[in-house]
Amino acid sequence: MIKAINLSTYQYDMDRYNNNYKNVNKFLEDNNINAIELFGLQLYNEELIPKDKIIGAHLMHYPVWLDFWNEDEEGLFEEFSSKEDIINYYGNLDKKVIIDKYREEIKIAEKLNAEYAVFHVLDTPYAYGKDKDTLIVRVRVARNDIKKCYIHYKDRYDWENSYRKKEMVIVAETELFTYYQVEVSVFRNRYRYYFEFIDNNDESFEYNERGFVNKNFKYNDMNSFQFPYIAEEDLYEEEKWLQESIIYQIFPDRFCNGDNSKNTEGTLSWGKGKVNTKSMYGGDLRGVIEKLSYLKELGVNLIYLTPVFKSTTNHKYNTKDYFDIDPQFGTINEARELVEKAHNNGIKIIFDAVFNHSGSDFFAFKDLIKNQQQSKYKEWYFIDSWPVSQAKDKYYTFANGCENMPKLNTNNEEVKEYLLSVGEYWIKEIGIDGWRLDVCDEVGHEFWRAFRKRIKKANKNTIIIGEIMHEANSFLKGDQLDGIMNYPFKNAIIDFFGKNIINAREFLDIMAENRVLYMDSIIRQMWNLIGSHDTKRIYNECEGNINKIKLAIAYQFLYIGVPYIYYGDEIGLDGEDDPDNRKCMIWDEENQNKDLLNFYKMMIKLRKANKELIYGDFEEIYCKNDLLAFKRVLKDTNILVLFNNSDKDEAIELNLNCKGTNLITGEIEKINKVKLDKKSFAVFKY
Repeated sequence: MIKAINLSTYQYDMDRYNNNYKNVNKFLEDNNINAIELFGLQLYNEELIPKDKIIGAHLMHYPVWLDFWNEDEEGLFEEFSSKEDIINYYGNLDKKVIIDKYREEIKIAEKLNAEYAVFHVLDTPYAYGKDKDTLIVRVRVARNDIKKCYIHYKDRYDWENSYRKKEMVIVAETELFTYYQVEVSVFRNRYRYYFEFIDNNDESFEYNERGFVNKNFKYNDMNSFQFPYIAEEDLYEEEKWLQESIIYQIFPDRFCNGDNSKNTEGTLSWGKGKVNTKSMYGGDLRGVIEKLSYLKELGVNLIYLTPVFKSTTNHKYNTKDYFDIDPQFGTINEARELVEKAHNNGIKIIFDAVFNHSGSDFFAFKDLIKNQQQSKYKEWYFIDSWPVSQAKDKYYTFANGCENMPKLNTNNEEVKEYLLSVGEYWIKEIGIDGWRLDVCDEVGHEFWRAFRKRIKKANKNTIIIGEIMHEANSFLKGDQLDGIMNYPFKNAIIDFFGKNIINAREFLDIMAENRVLYMDSIIRQMWNLIGSHDTKRIYNECEGNINKIKLAIAYQFLYIGVPYIYYGDEIGLDGEDDPDNRKCMIWDEENQNKDLLNFYKMMIKLRKANKELIYGDFEEIYCKNDLLAFKRVLKDTNILVLFNNSDKDEAIELNLNCKGTNLITGEIEKINKVKLDKKSFAVFKY
């Protein structure tokens, strides 16, 4: 008798049943199976599925899914007296036809995948002016498909001279794609260009606006990409001071109580009781002023305060008055004093603006509720039906059912002017250094363009950061925001270092995919957080494992972007989801985690002392299982960073025949093979 098994090769089944074809050979051996019927050919791989046992393939009968094999093997295979019986039963194709067809389709698929992987458009981040004399050009190709990439370029009006040729360099790679980039310049800054790819067989291919083209086609020149002109008014001016910042987020009610006389009725004793959504603990601006020396010693040079304007809640995201400080926190004079003293200590101050919605006790909404359709502010909001009251489903709110946060109509000219004046006022009145914008991706692009113009006119060095938790390319083209709170970064950090649910390849792919979405200067300005007032604390994400926490912090400070500390993380403050993540800061030094605090201080000093960690390019050089290594490169100086995220000691072998300075120990060491303890990292400069 011949035992035969019917095996699915379709992606649908792979996804649905989490198949792993590497189990095939073991199953065949364990069950004495010597014949395989393939159900389709989509994912057939002759290296994983032994072709000598294949009888054929078919599109009928129910297939077997490998994940069942470890559960119930009975009935997963059939017994036949001959191979002819198998053929008659399944109605399959001939084996040789199957193998040849597979190989032919693979070649076609590989060619199509390679061609369709190529991507380039005349827009950021694929083509944009770095300055008035330099164009940055990027192109995407299939990973491992080409070994050289060139750009051919010249003035768009030059019909006589040949193209100049320049090799492009790899700036990012993922499992699927490789990204090449180059900087070019021509007189008058009007560009015409096309790409040349050299594949692994040393064949050359040209690519222009029409895609891949015949080199001998005489009209190719007309179909080259054209970047018409680098207009100076379109250039994005990066903020160097932001790129060099160490951010510290403060939730004012929970940071420090500096003036008990401001405590409202019901204010709780500092740090006592279980935190809930209505808890008030008396933190204020005076407390922040008193702790500026602590923050300076820590190494912080940028404080981001969640809302401080008049409001009824502890979080203040339902604004009652945009032009006044909440009495619970202090006065305008105290806000001014905070800014002045922070500046004297080399620390900048960022306020939080909530322009997507107001509080329900905001003057315009109160008038609307009172006067209904006769209210002169009825167009300031989105009313579903009249009469309207502060009740569910009557008007558009923040999120769902947040009646105390009605959504503002920022397309209304009066609303727009009111909010623009708010942004301008606090910059001129007390000298804040910029704004963090709450739920800014639910406000129109045109509003943020106008906001940027108004704010930059008030002070061209102010910054604008958006709370956007996902991809944000449309907001980061240089005409709206200077950066965002980088939640994709945070989520990947937690998944890799905290939960260990992705490997190093998946982790670096997420990082690379995030980088290639934006201009280089924007990447250096992203707020790389590992926790905030809207998420679990890093301590809890890592289940209190200090070694995991240190790896997350180390990556945060050694990667591209601005490191971001949520108050209390530096001393091991714990907290689950909101509101538990908003506990009071611990000021009793005996209850602070000094080891963690000193680690933060070391990483901050390390970053400030090595400009490569601020301005250097990123180059991945090693990735396997839970091990990774990359370089930060600035001019002729390299900083090598290595991580072992596994639970055992490991060694990473590199093609580097040189010595480097260990930036943690200060010792000179050979770095061709680096040994790493479990859950550890190393940093070398050479």
